[in-house]
Amino acid sequence: MRPAGGERVAAKKTKKKTFSAVKAVKANARERVGQPKPERVIVDAPKAEKRKAKHKPTLAEIINSEE
Repeated sequence: MRPAGGERVAAKKTKKKTFSAVKAVKANARERVGQPKPERVIVDAPKAEKRKAKHKPTLAEIINSEE
């Protein structure tokens, strides 16, 4: 598809990739050892539970929980 007026648009030139030692070392390590394991997400407790955990239970709470 040409732009209006019959003008031609030049194609983008591809950028020449420069050598990166870091990428080369990582690629070599992946070949030898393999891909690293994906990270695991640790689910945090809700804020209400965090707040309760900070305080010692009162005597009334202890008695009510036993019953």
